[in-house]
Amino acid sequence: MNKKILITASIFGFLAVAFGAFGAHALKDLITVEAQQTFETGVRYQMYHAILLLFVGTNSDLQKSAKKILYYLIVIGVILFSGSIYGLATNLLTTFNFKTIGFVTPIGGLLLILTWGFLIVNFLKIKPKNGD
Repeated sequence: MNKKILITASIFGFLAVAFGAFGAHALKDLITVEAQQTFETGVRYQMYHAILLLFVGTNSDLQKSAKKILYYLIVIGVILFSGSIYGLATNLLTTFNFKTIGFVTPIGGLLLILTWGFLIVNFLKIKPKNGD
């Protein structure tokens, strides 16, 4: 599971940098400043959660079952949250109206919030070791 988590983290990080560059350069003259800021929000949250996945994949205090839950919460949350934000920010450039699926953005955000809450609960369950 750790390898899968780390590979996904790397892909999310890679794509966040690529999307960030795309948003800053290729989209600069195509979408409004407000849409650019919205797009950047998606990139930022994707990168935050790529880093979180790296942490989850390398953390030895988390149970395998907890890592699996965290993995799916993060992956689905990022896809729904950041993915829908990318679509909404570039809505005018496509023939598909992303506003029709805009309701998934808060669902993705909720999953990301639940991720952090689940992480807190799991850290509270850790038994202290000698010296902790």
